[in-house]
Amino acid sequence: MMSQHEYRQHAEWTGNTGDGTTGYRDYERSVTVRVDGKADLLASADKPFRGDPQRWNPEDMLLSSLVSCHLLSYLHACVLAGVVVTAYTDDATGTMITEGNGGRFIEVVLRPRVTVTEADMVDRAIAAHRDAHEWCFIANSVNFPVRVEPEIVVA
Repeated sequence: MMSQHEYRQHAEWTGNTGDGTTGYRDYERSVTVRVDGKADLLASADKPFRGDPQRWNPEDMLLSSLVSCHLLSYLHACVLAGVVVTAYTDDATGTMITEGNGGRFIEVVLRPRVTVTEADMVDRAIAAHRDAHEWCFIANSVNFPVRVEPEIVVA
Protein backbone atom coordinates (compact mmCIF):
# COMPACT_ATOMS: atom_id res chain seq x y z
CA MET A 1 0.00 0.00 0.00
CA MET A 2 1.36 3.40 -0.99
CA SER A 3 1.19 6.37 1.34
CA GLN A 4 2.18 9.95 0.77
CA HIS A 5 4.09 12.17 3.21
CA GLU A 6 4.55 15.91 2.93
CA TYR A 7 7.35 17.95 4.46
CA ARG A 8 7.29 21.72 4.89
CA GLN A 9 9.92 24.25 5.71
CA HIS A 10 10.39 27.97 5.50
CA ALA A 11 13.63 29.47 4.22
CA GLU A 12 14.50 33.13 4.66
CA TRP A 13 17.42 34.89 2.99
CA THR A 14 19.06 37.05 5.66
CA GLY A 15 22.03 38.27 3.61
CA ASN A 16 20.85 41.66 2.35
CA THR A 17 23.66 44.00 3.39
CA GLY A 18 21.67 47.06 2.38
CA ASP A 19 21.86 47.07 -1.41
CA GLY A 20 20.21 43.74 -2.20
CA THR A 21 21.59 41.88 -5.18
CA THR A 22 23.03 44.89 -7.00
CA GLY A 23 26.17 42.84 -7.72
CA TYR A 24 27.58 39.37 -7.16
CA ARG A 25 29.78 40.55 -4.30
CA ASP A 26 27.18 42.87 -2.75
CA TYR A 27 25.23 40.38 -0.64
CA GLU A 28 25.79 37.57 1.82
CA ARG A 29 24.66 34.01 1.15
CA SER A 30 23.05 33.74 4.61
CA VAL A 31 19.85 31.72 4.95
CA THR A 32 17.76 30.64 7.94
CA VAL A 33 15.79 27.43 7.45
CA ARG A 34 12.83 26.82 9.74
CA VAL A 35 10.65 23.80 10.37
CA ASP A 36 7.86 24.16 12.92
CA GLY A 37 8.88 22.77 16.29
CA LYS A 38 12.60 22.44 15.44
CA ALA A 39 15.68 24.57 15.98
CA ASP A 40 16.56 26.95 13.16
CA LEU A 41 19.26 25.80 10.78
CA LEU A 42 21.73 28.48 9.70
CA ALA A 43 22.82 27.90 6.12
CA SER A 44 24.92 29.55 3.46
CA ALA A 45 26.64 28.76 0.20
CA ASP A 46 29.85 26.73 0.30
CA LYS A 47 33.00 28.81 0.81
CA PRO A 48 34.13 28.62 -2.87
CA PHE A 49 30.81 30.24 -3.80
CA ARG A 50 31.26 33.21 -1.41
CA GLY A 51 29.48 31.49 1.46
CA ASP A 52 30.08 31.41 5.19
CA PRO A 53 32.17 28.31 5.95
CA GLN A 54 30.79 28.17 9.51
CA ARG A 55 27.25 27.52 8.28
CA TRP A 56 25.71 24.42 6.73
CA ASN A 57 25.55 24.54 2.94
CA PRO A 58 23.19 22.66 0.61
CA GLU A 59 25.91 20.18 -0.30
CA ASP A 60 26.53 19.39 3.39
CA MET A 61 22.81 18.90 3.90
CA LEU A 62 22.45 16.55 0.93
CA LEU A 63 25.33 14.39 2.16
CA SER A 64 23.96 14.47 5.71
CA SER A 65 20.55 13.38 4.44
CA LEU A 66 22.06 10.37 2.68
CA VAL A 67 24.17 9.42 5.71
CA SER A 68 21.34 9.68 8.24
CA CYS A 69 18.77 7.99 5.99
CA HIS A 70 21.08 5.01 5.45
CA LEU A 71 21.95 4.85 9.16
CA LEU A 72 18.30 4.84 10.26
CA SER A 73 17.29 2.33 7.57
CA TYR A 74 20.25 0.16 8.58
CA LEU A 75 19.32 0.07 12.26
CA HIS A 76 15.83 -1.09 11.28
CA ALA A 77 17.27 -3.75 8.96
CA CYS A 78 19.48 -4.99 11.79
CA VAL A 79 16.54 -5.35 14.15
CA LEU A 80 14.73 -7.43 11.55
CA ALA A 81 17.86 -9.54 10.93
CA GLY A 82 18.58 -10.13 14.62
CA VAL A 83 21.80 -8.12 14.54
CA VAL A 84 22.64 -6.16 17.70
CA VAL A 85 24.45 -2.93 16.82
CA THR A 86 26.24 -1.12 19.65
CA ALA A 87 28.03 1.61 17.65
CA TYR A 88 27.81 3.19 14.19
CA THR A 89 29.95 5.89 12.60
CA ASP A 90 30.21 6.99 8.99
CA ASP A 91 32.97 8.93 7.25
CA ALA A 92 31.08 9.67 4.05
CA THR A 93 32.27 11.66 1.05
CA GLY A 94 30.42 13.33 -1.78
CA THR A 95 31.91 14.39 -5.09
CA MET A 96 30.45 17.31 -6.99
CA ILE A 97 31.54 18.85 -10.26
CA THR A 98 30.75 22.34 -11.48
CA GLU A 99 30.17 23.31 -15.08
CA GLY A 100 29.65 26.98 -15.95
CA ASN A 101 27.02 28.31 -13.55
CA GLY A 102 25.73 24.86 -12.63
CA GLY A 103 26.97 21.66 -11.15
CA ARG A 104 25.96 18.27 -9.91
CA PHE A 105 26.93 15.50 -7.57
CA ILE A 106 28.48 12.59 -9.40
CA GLU A 107 28.84 10.18 -6.47
CA VAL A 108 28.48 9.71 -2.74
CA VAL A 109 30.35 7.02 -0.84
CA LEU A 110 29.10 5.98 2.59
CA ARG A 111 31.70 4.31 4.80
CA PRO A 112 29.81 3.04 7.84
CA ARG A 113 31.82 1.39 10.61
CA VAL A 114 29.45 -0.75 12.61
CA THR A 115 30.09 -2.59 15.87
CA VAL A 116 28.01 -5.70 16.55
CA THR A 117 27.93 -7.86 19.67
CA GLU A 118 28.62 -11.31 18.19
CA ALA A 119 30.89 -12.68 15.44
CA ASP A 120 28.06 -14.78 14.00
CA MET A 121 26.21 -11.51 13.19
CA VAL A 122 28.82 -10.19 10.73
CA ASP A 123 27.34 -11.70 7.54
CA ARG A 124 23.84 -10.55 8.47
CA ALA A 125 25.20 -7.11 9.37
CA ILE A 126 26.73 -6.80 5.90
CA ALA A 127 23.50 -7.99 4.25
CA ALA A 128 21.54 -5.43 6.26
CA HIS A 129 23.47 -2.68 4.46
CA ARG A 130 22.07 -3.92 1.16
CA ASP A 131 18.53 -3.81 2.58
CA ALA A 132 19.10 -0.36 4.07
CA HIS A 133 20.38 0.95 0.76
CA GLU A 134 17.27 -0.34 -1.02
CA TRP A 135 14.99 1.18 1.64
CA CYS A 136 16.66 4.59 1.97
CA PHE A 137 14.18 7.21 0.74
CA ILE A 138 16.89 9.74 -0.01
CA ALA A 139 19.20 7.37 -1.92
CA ASN A 140 16.17 6.34 -3.98
CA SER A 141 15.55 10.00 -4.83
CA VAL A 142 18.93 11.10 -6.21
CA ASN A 143 20.23 10.69 -9.77
CA PHE A 144 23.82 9.74 -8.95
CA PRO A 145 25.38 6.60 -7.47
CA VAL A 146 25.44 6.14 -3.71
CA ARG A 147 27.96 3.45 -2.83
CA VAL A 148 28.19 1.76 0.55
CA GLU A 149 31.56 0.46 1.76
CA PRO A 150 30.83 -0.97 5.22
CA GLU A 151 33.21 -2.21 7.87
CA ILE A 152 31.84 -4.52 10.55
CA VAL A 153 33.67 -5.07 13.84
CA VAL A 154 32.77 -7.29 16.76
CA ALA A 155 32.68 -5.78 20.24
